[in-house]
Amino acid sequence: MKPGLLLTQHALGDIQNLFEHSKDQWGKATAEKYLDAIELGLSRLQQQPNLLRHDPDLHSCLKFYRVNKHLLVCDVQSTSIIVLTVINSSMDIPARLAELQPMLNAEVELLHGKLRRGKPSK
Repeated sequence: MKPGLLLTQHALGDIQNLFEHSKDQWGKATAEKYLDAIELGLSRLQQQPNLLRHDPDLHSCLKFYRVNKHLLVCDVQSTSIIVLTVINSSMDIPARLAELQPMLNAEVELLHGKLRRGKPSK
């Protein structure tokens, strides 16, 4: 059984910001290519969750998948992959995750609660 794929509000915002920044810098066609690549990456993860990788230098609960110059940062549950954030791989990943931790923890706890109750997030 393939896992469900959920995106936090933060991850959705990251993708929107990526699109807007790309559109402003390189035009709408390039921005749409980035979105297409992210969408393809999400689809691949849902079909093949084993593509997610662990980074021993980062929190053991986090899994990562690279899409071009971006990392999808995920939390994997028994029936779901939760995309927490999308980070440019040129960033200081540990520092960015530490900065985001309080907000991501709150979103993850909310989603875990909904999954335990069998109510997928909208």
